[in-house]
Amino acid sequence: MKAPVKQIALKEWASAIKALREGKQILVLRKGGIVEETRDFQVESHHFYLYPTYEHQKRELLKEAEQHAVDETLAGWSPDAAEVELTAYADVAEDIEVLDQEQLDRLSGFHIWTDTFAEERLKWKRKNPLHVLLLRVYQLEEPVSVPIRPDYLGCKSWVEIADPMPEVKKTPVLTDEEFARQCDCLKSALAASDAAGSRQ
Repeated sequence: MKAPVKQIALKEWASAIKALREGKQILVLRKGGIVEETRDFQVESHHFYLYPTYEHQKRELLKEAEQHAVDETLAGWSPDAAEVELTAYADVAEDIEVLDQEQLDRLSGFHIWTDTFAEERLKWKRKNPLHVLLLRVYQLEEPVSVPIRPDYLGCKSWVEIADPMPEVKKTPVLTDEEFARQCDCLKSALAASDAAGSRQ
């Protein structure tokens, strides 16, 4: 008898998931949560649902043009909610480790967060790299409501969804060509940073 397949989800700000779903960005920045079992972030699965979080979102930590997303995602949310709605799925296309400020600065145009917030992520647990996950994101044809269990709570990156998940059709947010183009642009920006550093 086959063991059941684990249903893994990555926790991320609801506003960031909104940006991923809308094709505004293809990356997330990870250093690991406060209660991670390991001292650094690890990719527990290369295929996962995106689990929206609401309580740590702050408008001032998003670029001005994107701050409305916090208000929009909070509009239908209650801290006492018994369920969370999953609307997106993702595959990890690449896990890039960023170690210095210059590399991080090169990514500024590729995400919705302020430079200050990104810098704080880099500096936290300074000896560990900042993981830039390039995600191939899929919109779920129908949102899936998942009961919120106590072990899903807290500052952690990953949760294992205990309740059975229905089979839901997934549609890529970006075409293969557009996703490849954005990946190339991002990696070219980082390569320019590496080249600049080698000339110094």
